[in-house]
Amino acid sequence: GPGVLTRTLLNSGVRVVALEDDLGFLPDLQSLENSLDGQLKVIYGDFFRLDPLVTGPVKPPTVCSEKLFESMGVAAVPWRADVPVKIFGILPQKKERNMLWRLIFALYECSSIYRYGRIELNVFISEKEYKVLTAKAGEKRTYQALSVLWQVGCEIQLLHMEPWASFLTNLKNGGLAIPKSTALPNDHLCMVRLTPRKDLFTGSMKNTNSATFVFLVKQCLAKPSSRIIDKLNSWSLYDGCKLLRELEIPEDAEMVSLYPEDYRRLFNALQNSSVFTESWFHDEVLESVRNIN
Repeated sequence: GPGVLTRTLLNSGVRVVALEDDLGFLPDLQSLENSLDGQLKVIYGDFFRLDPLVTGPVKPPTVCSEKLFESMGVAAVPWRADVPVKIFGILPQKKERNMLWRLIFALYECSSIYRYGRIELNVFISEKEYKVLTAKAGEKRTYQALSVLWQVGCEIQLLHMEPWASFLTNLKNGGLAIPKSTALPNDHLCMVRLTPRKDLFTGSMKNTNSATFVFLVKQCLAKPSSRIIDKLNSWSLYDGCKLLRELEIPEDAEMVSLYPEDYRRLFNALQNSSVFTESWFHDEVLESVRNIN
């Protein structure tokens, strides 16, 4: 684009690493890099083609996070440490939902960029997807698995809303087309800050079993109006009613009525149950992760 985010960041005095996937823009960016005495580093690459599931070396603009962070001079820090890197950008509209899923798997597994700590994302997403990420329990049209997973995993802050018209300066030559949405408002792009929670990996939640949590939430909210007790029974749990009583969740509660924290408490209880095992859907978890990636 026109470089509004890059200029704003440079003018604020911070050190910026710019990933550019269009060879036509690189010469001007590199000229700017040479004039800024180390404040700007330009890399030929595409953040949204980060860490592909292939073996062997990759060709630019595809990027490996290990090489990227090494070139930036950024080392991994403990999860509870301060945010080591802040990322700014605009999610590509055609891949928006897919990118949100890939990022959520990476977050919970501490893979890709999240191997280096609690990486903060400051990204423009469509208003429609912002409404999904921040939906509240009980909102049947918007409350989805992504709502639960992002709210459990991150603090979500709306920084700015910008009308789509601001981004349509060059529509004929590849500018943004407004995604259609009848169920949700979608008149703006929303700049959203997604900061991973320090306490994400506490209790029974580990980065080694978190794919199970992701899959559990996906399964439960595949049919939002179904009852939680029916889902527990389908998993052949020994005494689902007793478990729900201990968690103070009504037996007739619908999936869409459970708060994000309820899903986390349910996951913790299942992990601690001597009856429940993950083996019955372990293969399905792996297949789900593979499909999303």
